Amino acid sequence: MQFETPTGPHLTGGRRVSSLMRDVLLALVPYAIVHVLLLGPGLLLQLAIAVPTALGCEALAMRIRKRPPQPALGDLSVLVTAALLAVSLPPLLPWWLTAFATALAVLLGKQVYGGLGQNPFNPAMVGYAALLVSFPVEMTRWPVPVAPGSGEWTTLAGLSLQAFLSGSSAFTPAWDGWTGATALDALRTELGMRLTMQEITSGPAFGTLGGTGWEWLAAAALLGGIVLLVRGVIRWQIPVSMLLAMTLLATSAHALDPGRHAGALFHLFSGATMLGAFFIATDPVSAATSDRGRLWFGAGIGVLTWIIRTYGGYPDGIAFAVLLMNLSVPLLDRWTVPRIYGQAGR
Repeated sequence: MQFETPTGPHLTGGRRVSSLMRDVLLALVPYAIVHVLLLGPGLLLQLAIAVPTALGCEALAMRIRKRPPQPALGDLSVLVTAALLAVSLPPLLPWWLTAFATALAVLLGKQVYGGLGQNPFNPAMVGYAALLVSFPVEMTRWPVPVAPGSGEWTTLAGLSLQAFLSGSSAFTPAWDGWTGATALDALRTELGMRLTMQEITSGPAFGTLGGTGWEWLAAAALLGGIVLLVRGVIRWQIPVSMLLAMTLLATSAHALDPGRHAGALFHLFSGATMLGAFFIATDPVSAATSDRGRLWFGAGIGVLTWIIRTYGGYPDGIAFAVLLMNLSVPLLDRWTVPRIYGQAGR
């Protein structure tokens, strides 16, 4: 049977999933470049394991479910999961831990619920949180930022390869001069030693706005996030409400007790704040769907992150804050669903 095609105009569907995911991967490029320049090529090694592991686990899961793997692999969502997990992991992590976290992210965080569009939790954060709880020492071993192209960077590259292939347990003393506490780690430890913020922030881990080196990573994530906003890949509600909530809490606490609480700029430009706001919290599947729901969702992540950083047991709370707010999404969507036009309601 032959059907005639009527003349235009025609309505076209929205952008394909693969196109959106490609934009996310491209927006991550500035962050990845700065990461490699400051922290050595460890990220490239993590990607070399995370990407094929993610693709293999995705294909295996589809085969087990008796479905063709090509559509799932072609939408590029599993590559975004692998990339977000890789940039979140320490670049000195052994390869088997990266593979383990990636497998958990794809199989436990995504495919066990039915694949793309069905997962209630952010898959990358499932893998990250599982690794952080299970291997806390390895997950807190970050290199000290070095000057790009220097002899120190070359040495760090060699050490990164050794750690990636064999782990660092065999040469732990060699890391003393190459690894150190991040600004968030240092802040937590030295506040526990009753030092004041003024004394703590004079240390080498602290830069002008946030952690040394991490300021540039935050700026790169912010740049990538702006690209995603301009391209229409993400909506503004989640990142703006998250950053605003964190800013209000940090500013208020700092004003009440500047000797015990860091200011807003430190929280915004340290750790994974910008990466979390624009790339992780905005996951379209596990985040709230309505505009008002997105505002509450982002604000909740900002509040929880600040609370975990200030009073919790981990220096950076982005992953746990995102996962906790993922749990609240069904309730947020129920409360904030738009009222149907022409019907009375809240």
